[in-house]
Amino acid sequence: MADLHTTNVLLGIMAAVSVLEALLLIGAGVGGFLVYRKVMQTVTDLEARQIAPLRVKVDAILADVQTITARVSQQTERVNHAISGTFDRVDDTAERVRSSVRDKVSQATGVVRGVRAIIMSMLNQDSRRAA
Repeated sequence: MADLHTTNVLLGIMAAVSVLEALLLIGAGVGGFLVYRKVMQTVTDLEARQIAPLRVKVDAILADVQTITARVSQQTERVNHAISGTFDRVDDTAERVRSSVRDKVSQATGVVRGVRAIIMSMLNQDSRRAA
C-alpha cells in the first residue's frame, strides 16, 4: 500500500496546483476588469476634456460653412437670374436693331430701285426718240 501513499501525494499536489491555477485565472480576470474600467474612465475623461470642446468648435465651424454655402448659393442664383435677364434684353435689343436696319435698308433699296427705274425709263425714251 505504499504505492497508494505516493499516488495520494501526487494527487494532492495536482489538486493544489489546480486550485492555484483557478485562483490565478480569477485574479487575472479581476485584474483585467479593473484595467478595463480604468482605461474606459481615462477615455471618458479624455473625451470630456479634449474631444468635447473640439466637437463644439467643429460644429460651430460647420454651422458657419453651411451659412456661407447658403449665401453663396443664393448669390449664385441672383447672378444667374441677372445674367439671364441681361441676355434676354440684349436679344430683344438686337432684334429691334436688326428690324430697324432691315426697314431702313428696304426703304433705301426701294428708293434706289425707283431712281434706277426712272433713269432706265428716261434712257429708253431717249433711245426711242433717237431711233
